[in-house]
Amino acid sequence: MEGRCLYVFTAVQIFVAGVMFYFLATPAYPWNVTRVIGTVLAVIGISFIGVARYQLGTSFSVKPEARKLVTTGLYSKIRNPIYVFGMVMITGLIVALQRPALLMLLVVVAIVQMIRAPREAQVLEAAFGDAYREYRRKTWF
Repeated sequence: MEGRCLYVFTAVQIFVAGVMFYFLATPAYPWNVTRVIGTVLAVIGISFIGVARYQLGTSFSVKPEARKLVTTGLYSKIRNPIYVFGMVMITGLIVALQRPALLMLLVVVAIVQMIRAPREAQVLEAAFGDAYREYRRKTWF
């Protein structure tokens, strides 16, 4: 994903983050421990997604592509930090909004990520070989 398409995708993500913050801040029910914990999780999740996207730079793509093997920052410990912190964000939303029905969203996202991650790994292993295998050995998910 390059040029204008990357900017549009990023703009959409920023818009969605804004909508998420709106829904976290405006429910009619009072703030309680559950809502605070959920909001903190959601904010941590979206924050680290932003950090991971920044650290990926131009290596970010929607479909699996191998441009550069990013092994620094969050990627030095977690191979898929956008997936991990996406799950943290969704979990936070479920807890903060106190809507157990949203668990279906969490399940769907988890399934999609469990399908995408191995496909991405295949592309990276084909492109970077032993360097990727060594990186995978040293990192989690």
